[in-house]
Amino acid sequence: MPVGDSELLDMFEHVLKLSRVDETQGVAVLKSIDSNPRLVWAAMTASERLGAKVFGLDLPATNNLRQIGFDPTGYVGETSLTGHWAAKKALEAVDLIIDTVLLLHSPEQNQLLSEGKRMLLVIEPPEILARLLPTEDDKRRVLAGCKRLEAAKKIEVFSKAGTEMSALLGEYPVIPEYGFSEDPGRWDHWGSGFLFTWPNEGSTNGKIVIDTGDILYPFKTYAQSPITLDVKDGRIVKFSGTVDAEHLESYMTSFNDPEVFAISHMGWGLQPRAKWSAQLLYDRSESVGMDGRSFYGNFLFSTGPNTEAGGTRNTACHMDIPLRGCSVLLDGEAIVKDGDVVAEDQIAQPLLRAAE
Repeated sequence: MPVGDSELLDMFEHVLKLSRVDETQGVAVLKSIDSNPRLVWAAMTASERLGAKVFGLDLPATNNLRQIGFDPTGYVGETSLTGHWAAKKALEAVDLIIDTVLLLHSPEQNQLLSEGKRMLLVIEPPEILARLLPTEDDKRRVLAGCKRLEAAKKIEVFSKAGTEMSALLGEYPVIPEYGFSEDPGRWDHWGSGFLFTWPNEGSTNGKIVIDTGDILYPFKTYAQSPITLDVKDGRIVKFSGTVDAEHLESYMTSFNDPEVFAISHMGWGLQPRAKWSAQLLYDRSESVGMDGRSFYGNFLFSTGPNTEAGGTRNTACHMDIPLRGCSVLLDGEAIVKDGDVVAEDQIAQPLLRAAE
């Protein structure tokens, strides 16, 4: 059922209150040609209701000929804000930036965060935002996972499909995503519910098997056949399989950049209201796929850039691939077992698990 304007406005007020928006705050709503006008309206109206000084900043459209497809995550790093010093100056004057464009992995986003600006990405359609409305309990589960990951020196991942991978940890920070942005310098994405870090450079080794039914982003498709990735010293060195493997390798190779084959962030999903099965039930042009990235017990790994963590690998191709049925071990202790979260401090409340 569609979300009405009244409900949408209540949802935004809820999330903005969690993000500490009040009469002391300046808020900018970043928009462009592809922004959902209902989200822009609700963000601005809710901010105004909470007493904030809010304005909309409309950026011109941008298109890079190397991008294939329309998904905004299909070409990262270069955005409508790139080189736009006047717009960036306006964003430097506010406390919270509500992003309906997608500045993710861009130098401009990193700089604004380093200056203490809070950012909240809101890009999913209202019906997904309603189901994935963030709560304080989402934050509790994700931060509990962060404590485990921050203390770990090694991560190992296994699956019945054949995944056997390990990596060393500690070189990069751990990033929590739970759907609201309340502290200076914090970025989050409404619809999230997971945590991740980047493995130490060159330390990831083993085999990753993308099994039938696992999801590939930005393709927004379920794998129809297994894809085996051989990983050596932090990079994918071999793709094995049939047409799905050929498609993935061809797509990544098309960027003509060896950095696209580097293993990027990895972590696990903790959002019980996110659904693995949702991908085919929404218009692929409307959703960026937060259900697939966030569903409870997944192992999410990615390829490509690490600039978000302070690294230097700035490449435009970024694959996010959530796997089902994996076991995730930190220093030998199981956190996720066969796709089910077993760490007691990250178990969802019974009511939320029952609604899954």
